[in-house]
Amino acid sequence: MKETKQEIKFEEAISRLEEIVRRLESGDVPLEDAISLYKKGMELSAVCHGKLQSAEKQLVTLIGEDGSQAPFNPANGGMRDE
Repeated sequence: MKETKQEIKFEEAISRLEEIVRRLESGDVPLEDAISLYKKGMELSAVCHGKLQSAEKQLVTLIGEDGSQAPFNPANGGMRDE
């Protein structure tokens, strides 16, 4: 079963991306395989970027843009009341 972009965890995506980079940097990959690896690497890079942006948004929501921390509110999943 193929994983969707939303199902893969950040750490797994980074690990796979690092492996692709290692393989491409080795120079021992046939051109067709290198192109496929590059495409997969770009997809994984986009997944990682999206997950980092999402995490940043959550932190800004929790901490606030001005750096002040909001009290924990379990009624809305711990998010800041606005």
